[in-house]
Amino acid sequence: MTTPSAAGLVMPAEWERHARCWMAWPCRLDLWGDGLDAARSAYAEVARTIAEFEPVTMVCNPADVAEASLASGAGVDVMSMPIDDSWMRDTGPTFVVDHEGALAAIDWRFNGWGNLYGDYENDADLARRIIEHVGAWRYDAPVVLEGGAIDVDGEGTLLTTEQCLLDPNRNPGVSRSEMERHLKDHLGVGTVIWLDRGYEDDETAGHIDEIACFARPGVVLALATDDRQDGNHPVFQDNLARLRDARDAHGRRLEVIELPLPKRRDNADGRRITLSYANFYIANGGVVMPGFEVAADDRAFKILRDVFPDRRVIQVAASDIVVGGGGIHCITQQQPAPGPAADHDVQ
Repeated sequence: MTTPSAAGLVMPAEWERHARCWMAWPCRLDLWGDGLDAARSAYAEVARTIAEFEPVTMVCNPADVAEASLASGAGVDVMSMPIDDSWMRDTGPTFVVDHEGALAAIDWRFNGWGNLYGDYENDADLARRIIEHVGAWRYDAPVVLEGGAIDVDGEGTLLTTEQCLLDPNRNPGVSRSEMERHLKDHLGVGTVIWLDRGYEDDETAGHIDEIACFARPGVVLALATDDRQDGNHPVFQDNLARLRDARDAHGRRLEVIELPLPKRRDNADGRRITLSYANFYIANGGVVMPGFEVAADDRAFKILRDVFPDRRVIQVAASDIVVGGGGIHCITQQQPAPGPAADHDVQ
């Protein structure tokens, strides 16, 4: 079977036109505990906000259809489908398109974030179910990968971390060069920029969408902190250095725009919560970003507003989401719009 790249397929950048956004309704009681109702309310607010810009489909277990429908509102489609958890970025498909905009999708292997959680059989099958529902061609990938582990500029460049994709709990024995080949074969990229590690105490063990992302070709947003006592400081300094030394698929040096790091906040067990302004969703004509009820919210909002002058930036309270281990980007997955796509050069 030919690879997606050989078939002329590429993963579009998130800022390209979407047909819809996919989400999943919180349901794992042992994750959310007493915070389940608050998480559902927060997810519903994110869904309603994104629905101001593009269609949204909320996947939920059959028993939750009525509640999800009522909470999300008439502007959000609710679809019954068995799930174990609610992180659509990681369990849903990664969509790719060809030059005419024809849709296909990658079904990555999923093992509960390196077997961090059990009972993930429904989530491991979720991408296939969604791909069949939308009628896209399906490519079965041979490696474990969650969508939050990758970010692309739509012009042949991909960001990721060694900590995550080379995790022996995910892909034992797979070398960096082998993983890079899989990324190029399946996503139509020509250049992979590897950062070392991710956010301190991140349950995902290094997802890129908690620390850095493309804002447009040649421009990257990345978390930074001047606090040398913060456990993230050396990691983020190394990330910034790697990004500034890198060249993208077109040979350009990257412009790196720093995002502030909110003051540390811990879970009840003392584990650091991944508060990240890099974990936002780019919708059709809009940006839906997190707020954490801290002073840095205003600064981060102004940065994103300046970076995306042609989009309406909306800040949504995300504290009840991030306690579960992810943010707004983690709970969303874009499906590209049909029709002629941008001319994606892979070099």
